[in-house]
This record gives sequence, C-alpha cells and structure tokens, in this order.
Amino acid sequence: MSNVFHLVKRFVGALDRRELSQNGIELVSAILLPREFELWSTMPLIDKKHSVVVMQRFLKVMPLAESAVVRASLLHDVGKTKANLGVAMRVLATVVGSRGARLSLYHNHEAIGGQMLRQIGSDETTWRLVTGEIGDDESRLLQVVIALRAADEI
Repeated sequence: MSNVFHLVKRFVGALDRRELSQNGIELVSAILLPREFELWSTMPLIDKKHSVVVMQRFLKVMPLAESAVVRASLLHDVGKTKANLGVAMRVLATVVGSRGARLSLYHNHEAIGGQMLRQIGSDETTWRLVTGEIGDDESRLLQVVIALRAADEI
C-alpha cells in the first residue's frame, strides 16, 4: 500500500509545472561537479524537483554526509533521461513493467545512471550509490543506500 501512496504523491508532484527557484538551481550547482551538473540539467523538471526534495530529506537523516554521497542523492534518477518518458508513460511503465525498449530503460535507470556518471568521471562512491551495487561487507555504504532509498520514498 505504501508503494501506491508513493506513486500517487509522485504523480501529483509531476503535475506541478512551476520551475525550480534560482536559489535551488544555484544550490545544486554548488554541490555537483561541473559535468554532473550538466547531466542533472538535462533531467526533466519533475526529476530535478524530486532530486532536490530527496537530497533535503536525505540530509535530515545524514546531515554530515560526505559530498560524494550528497551528489548521489541528487543524481539517483539521472538514468531516467535515457528512457525519455513523460508522466503518462511513467505511469504505464510502473503498471506494466519492463515491456519494450523504452520501458526497460526506465526500469534500469539506476544502472544506466551509474554508468553515465562513471563515464563523466564522477566519484566512485557517487556512481556506486546511484547503481545501488554495494557489497554486504560495506556496512557504511549500505547504511547510506538505506537512507537514500528512504529519502526517495516520497
């Protein structure tokens, strides 16, 4: 049931077409590396706004997180740009799963985003957190992944 609530909240948020404030954009620019900011800037408005909310929620749980980790909170959905889906198609992708190339891209956005970040030279911690590929023996990073996923449950 919480998954349905999460999806409804995301859908309602997607309907808000107000732009991010200049202060919000400047904050993101100050946190991300220049090439990361370029990637973030290509994200649809709904994902940009979502990323800022996730970062804010994450920092409430881990206020002393290192910058590479905070960057991951902003970039966790960057791989969705490859699928290029609008709101209606995202709903469809959520309902029907990974059917077809674009819907598969959407569902694999974490791995795709991690690869994109790796290709532009992001910190290893950042791209690994985006992919979620953390070993069981990496307790510190596992705690971060748990906090990131909780912050993403909007």
